[in-house]
Amino acid sequence: MALNNDNYKEGQVDYFLLGILTLLIGWGIFMVFSVSFPFSLERYGNGWHYGLHQLLCGFIPGLFAAFILYKLDLNFLKKISFFLLVLNFICLFLVGFSAISPEIQGAQRWLYLGPISFQPSELLKITFLFYMATWLSGKLETKKSSKKNNLQIFGAFLIMIGLLAGILLSQPDFSTFVIIFSTAFVIYFASRTPWWHSVFLIIAGTGLAAILIKVSPYRLNRILPLFDPQIDPLGIGYQLKQSFITIGSGKLWGIGEWLGLGLSRQKFGFLPHSMTDSIFAIIGEETGFLGCAFLILLFVLFAWRGIKIALNSETEFVKLLGIGITFWLCFQAFANIAGIIGILPLAGIPLPFFSYGASHLIAEMMGIGILLNISKSVK
Repeated sequence: MALNNDNYKEGQVDYFLLGILTLLIGWGIFMVFSVSFPFSLERYGNGWHYGLHQLLCGFIPGLFAAFILYKLDLNFLKKISFFLLVLNFICLFLVGFSAISPEIQGAQRWLYLGPISFQPSELLKITFLFYMATWLSGKLETKKSSKKNNLQIFGAFLIMIGLLAGILLSQPDFSTFVIIFSTAFVIYFASRTPWWHSVFLIIAGTGLAAILIKVSPYRLNRILPLFDPQIDPLGIGYQLKQSFITIGSGKLWGIGEWLGLGLSRQKFGFLPHSMTDSIFAIIGEETGFLGCAFLILLFVLFAWRGIKIALNSETEFVKLLGIGITFWLCFQAFANIAGIIGILPLAGIPLPFFSYGASHLIAEMMGIGILLNISKSVK
């Protein structure tokens, strides 16, 4: 389906953005192959198992989905956004049934349908974004700005966030809720709603987070190492301590003696979750400060280009969609990196395009497919 609406003028894709994304995805696939090698060898007798899984079950389906969304009529996407959200909520509801969603490490987040398994909450990051952009752009296009109308919009937004919180926190999946809520908040703010709505949401969100930390000791245990990295070095402070050791050993160029990419020592069982949440620490070990700085620069350039594309879009829907996708991916990258270097709590948030996991990689590539689609219509 081509872009056939008069509001869209199909042109060339933004090659600068495409280049940045190619570097991020290519580097990410290489890192998964490298970091997962000892785990694959130990568990399967084949050092390429996890890397091939990321490539075949994450990258290739994600590339196919990204290409479809790149060619898709954005107006068609707008029409089916509610259907996609409802379908995603059904999948999240099914997560509650142990027969198709066994509990793993105290949480139920995965659906197992025969040979296929996926994490519905990862896909919710993009389907909820679709719907928010559709709904709020519709409100903007009606050009009704009465006090009553604003209160109705705010009330509806709170109901949707409450439903989202109820589903995700029951799994429990607090970190994913934070990512989705933050993205929804930015889209809501960008839709020019009254300022006091945003202030209320910040206060309410902070209060909810404080309550959830108070009632769940494991969440408090993630925060305590931020104030004292030496606390319980073999327990709650172990991952952060090992992250510091891993990054610090990289020095300026990587592992002091410049052993190079793929030659990490910490990936051999010393650093917890080294191929998922902690993969940024391995990047620091192998490439040093300069490699970390280059990776962060790529995300900064991605943020700049994504926001520029979004703001130059001709319709409210496309503008909100572009802002939402850019913020989601960059905020998630910030949250992951900040957790690894001890600025924010470690929360199990994957580093976009790098951390092992097919579900989140597919969702992220769907997002960039849409962003590249938007770039074609921007002059």
